[in-house]
Amino acid sequence: MRSEIKEYQAVEEAAMKFVKSVAEGNSKYARELFSDEAVLFGYLDGKLEHGSIEQFYHNVDTVPGGDNFKARVDVLMVEESIAVVRVLEEGWGNRIDFTDVLLMLKMDGEWKCVAKAYNQNSNTIQQ
Repeated sequence: MRSEIKEYQAVEEAAMKFVKSVAEGNSKYARELFSDEAVLFGYLDGKLEHGSIEQFYHNVDTVPGGDNFKARVDVLMVEESIAVVRVLEEGWGNRIDFTDVLLMLKMDGEWKCVAKAYNQNSNTIQQ
């Protein structure tokens, strides 16, 4: 059953913690969003990153979003206890564009991200 609009807004608000962390170069807000067991999958400059979400926190804490960083959050689906969010990022670290997919689960009344998969736009890959 499709959720009410207010749930879409709650999911978007939760996902904005991801954006805020990336923009500010501070994993503090993302740590509120992701479950402790969350996983990460994607290729960064052609190298596979996978496993614990800790790698994402490390990336965020070592590379600030940059002056030209922009992001857009699209809540693609909310079905009672599960949601899918797409985050478009431009100019991370003044260089990289990403498309992130966040798999969210409502846990104890709060939206948490349990998995993050991403694509780095091919025109921003450095070998």
